[in-house]
Amino acid sequence: MIEFTREAYDDVIYHAYEGGDEEVCGVLAGEHGASDSRVTRTHRTENVAETPQIRYLIDPEEQFEVIERIEAEGLDVVGFYHSHPTGSPYPSGTDAARATWPDHSYVICALDGYPFVGSWRWRGDEFEQETVVLTD
Repeated sequence: MIEFTREAYDDVIYHAYEGGDEEVCGVLAGEHGASDSRVTRTHRTENVAETPQIRYLIDPEEQFEVIERIEAEGLDVVGFYHSHPTGSPYPSGTDAARATWPDHSYVICALDGYPFVGSWRWRGDEFEQETVVLTD
């Protein structure tokens, strides 16, 4: 299960809308557990993919800086998020090929119709869908 504060959840959705027809991405911070996590902050990052309409890529240097900032705040990296402006809310083959953080969440905000936020835990060889919960 992944739990979001309302503010963190809304930030993922607003960021996705701001991206227009390009995917957006970022890092999720809060309390990480192997099966349950809580997101209290989001850290937006730049999408440096060559084709941002269908892919996302966080610059490794920026990712490192964000992770250092999260740890300096006394928080854990819960996982990562990105948007699918016109695609499905499910991880793509590319998403699976690029996943590298076992037991961390990969959140996708799909904008095809109403916004839908789904989350999947990377188990090292496959994604496992997890329940998304909102708290006040």
